[in-house]
Amino acid sequence: MNIAIIIAGGVGSRMGANIPKQFIEVNGKHVLAYTIESFQNHALIDAIEIVCIDGWQDDVWAYKEKYGFTKLKWITPGGNTGQESIRNGVYNLEGLASDADNIIIHDGIRPLVDDTVIDDLIEKCNRYGNAVTSMPYNEQIFLVDDEISTIKYIPRETLRRVATPQCYKYKLLNEKYHEAFDKGIGIYGSSYTNTMMVELGVRLYFAKGSDRNIKLTTPGDLEIFEAMLKKEKNK
Repeated sequence: MNIAIIIAGGVGSRMGANIPKQFIEVNGKHVLAYTIESFQNHALIDAIEIVCIDGWQDDVWAYKEKYGFTKLKWITPGGNTGQESIRNGVYNLEGLASDADNIIIHDGIRPLVDDTVIDDLIEKCNRYGNAVTSMPYNEQIFLVDDEISTIKYIPRETLRRVATPQCYKYKLLNEKYHEAFDKGIGIYGSSYTNTMMVELGVRLYFAKGSDRNIKLTTPGDLEIFEAMLKKEKNK
């Protein structure tokens, strides 16, 4: 099976809204609903789990009937950090997912994931055991020397931008989350599944990314999303 875990456990203070950013309405629909729709409509996705911030679970269950999200199977409580939220989603699948199942982890505030991205992600995960969406780095990257200057840069040809969705075989994913939380490795600060895996010695494999797969973090990002929806509607 291919199971999507969509993470919607954060508050999103940088958006400046009075509700979690994944529940901001755009054209009468929550951002999270757009994200779920991308996976609901993908032929290869068998089931969807939402890791949800407390107090919004009923809203998410209501999507099932309102939008016909037949693949929405589970809603799991979020944690105090992003890594705790992902862990909760992974642990909830114990006894439900098989070792060979593909588990796709995706941010609930990335509502424009393309079918082709999901296709390549699953194909690469079946081939290598894991896959992370990635894009080339188009800017120059300099290392901070003393906060106001630099004398060293990193060649951008050696860098990739990695985002969600990410895909892992369930056996690997579950084992590594247990190991990470038992040892306190790769679970703090800005750590995510991909960085945790590398800290635990796992080689990651790149899959196709997309510039459309924006993360809605600030009001400016929301404006871009609204413009992209309008453009698609007018095609």
